[in-house]
Amino acid sequence: MKYITYIILLISALTFAQENPVKKDTTQVYYMIIEGDSVAVTEVELDEVLVLPDLNFRNRDERIRYIVLRRKTLKVYKYAKLAAERLETLQKRLATLERKRDKKRYAKVIQKYIEDEFSTELKKLTKTEGQILIKLIHRQTGKTTFQLIKELRSGWRAFWFNNTASLFDISLKEEFSPIEVEEDYLIEDILQRAFRSELLERQKPAFDIDFYACVDKWSKPKKQLDKGEN
Repeated sequence: MKYITYIILLISALTFAQENPVKKDTTQVYYMIIEGDSVAVTEVELDEVLVLPDLNFRNRDERIRYIVLRRKTLKVYKYAKLAAERLETLQKRLATLERKRDKKRYAKVIQKYIEDEFSTELKKLTKTEGQILIKLIHRQTGKTTFQLIKELRSGWRAFWFNNTASLFDISLKEEFSPIEVEEDYLIEDILQRAFRSELLERQKPAFDIDFYACVDKWSKPKKQLDKGEN
C-alpha cells in the first residue's frame, strides 16, 4: 500500500544507528555511621504500579474486538517506541552539525539504513495497524506524524502524504486521546497490561495520561446500560 511509504520515511528520519540502551541503576547507596562502622543502606526508586480493572465485555463481539485490537497494538508498538527513541537521538545529533549539507547527508544515511532494515516489515502492515501506529507515534513523541514529517522534511510533503493516506481512511494528523476516544482507551489498557506482564518494554508517553480517569469514564456507560437492559 502507498500509505506505508510515509511511515517508512518518518521512521527513516527519526532513526539512528542501532544502540543497545543502557539501563540505569536506580539503586542509590548511602552510608550510615553506626558505632564507628560505615553501614551501607540502599534506597530503591520503584516505578508506579497501576491497579488494572478486570476486563468485562457485554457480548462476544466486544471480546473479539478487544482481542483483535490487542494483537495489532502489540505488533506496532515497537515501531512507535523506536520512533520516540530515534527522534531524541536525531535531535541531539543534528544539534552537533552546523552545516546544512552535513545534516542532509546524515539524514540520507539514516534513511537508507532504516529502509534496508525495516521497510519490508512495515509494508506488511494493514490499514488498521497503520492507523494504530500513527496514534502510538503521537503517544510516544507528543507530535502527530503530520507534524513530524513537516518539521523533518517539508510542509508540502506532509500535505501530500496526508492526502495519500486519506485514500485509505488514514489520517497522519490523528492524535492519541484515551479520555476522548474509546478505542484509544482500549489501546492504553492493552499497553498497561502488556507492560505489567512484561510482554512489552515500558516507555513513558510524551504527555500525561490519567488512566484511572479514562477507566472511570468508559466503564460507567457500560454499567448504566447494563442496568437499563435489566
